Amino acid sequence: MKSIVLILGIVLVLSCKDSPKVKQETEVNTIGESKNNNGTETDPEINITDFLEKGKLYTQSTQKILGKNLMLNLQKNGAVAAVEFCNERAYPLTDSMAIIYNAKIRRVTDKPRNLENQANGKELEYIEFFKAKVSNKETYEPILTTENGTTHFYSPIVTNTMCLNCHGTPIMNIDPKVTLILNTKYPYDKAIGYKENEVRGI
Repeated sequence: MKSIVLILGIVLVLSCKDSPKVKQETEVNTIGESKNNNGTETDPEINITDFLEKGKLYTQSTQKILGKNLMLNLQKNGAVAAVEFCNERAYPLTDSMAIIYNAKIRRVTDKPRNLENQANGKELEYIEFFKAKVSNKETYEPILTTENGTTHFYSPIVTNTMCLNCHGTPIMNIDPKVTLILNTKYPYDKAIGYKENEVRGI
C-alpha cells in the first residue's frame, strides 16, 4: 500500500481556517504521467480524488485536535498560555495524529518561528503558489504529488484574527509579554508581521 505524507503549515495550525474546496484539474502527458493544475507530477495509478479526500480528512482532524487544545489555553490563560502550548504540546499532539493515520504530518513555512519548520526549495514554491491564489482571491485545491511510491499532500494555512495574537505585529496585535516569551524561546523568529487572510505556511 502506498503511504501518504501530509505537509501542514504554521505552528498555530489550528487557529486558522481551511482552504477552499474546488475541483483539482489534471492532465496526462505523452509518457503517461499526470500533472495537476500547478504542474507538479502525480502518479497515474493513484486515485486523485481518494487521496485528496484522505489528505483533507487528516489535516482537518489534526487541526481540530490542535485547535481545541489551543482554544482552551487561550480562553483560560490568554496568548501567553497559547505560546507555551505550541512550544510544548503541538508536536506531541501532531505526532499522535500521525500515528493514528499511519502518516507523516509536518508543518513548514517560509518564515519559521522554529527553525525545524523551514520549508525546503520545493515547499517554498508551493507556498508561493498558494500565496498568489489567496492574494488574488482565486480558488485552489491542495497540491497532490507522488515520489517513489509515496503520496504527498500539501495544504495551505491562512491566517485569521486569532492567529495574529502570536503572528501579527508586536504591540498592535501581540502582547508585549508574548513578544518577550517568543524572543526568549525563538531567538531567530521570523513568524510575525502577518495580517488576516495571508498564507502562513503549508
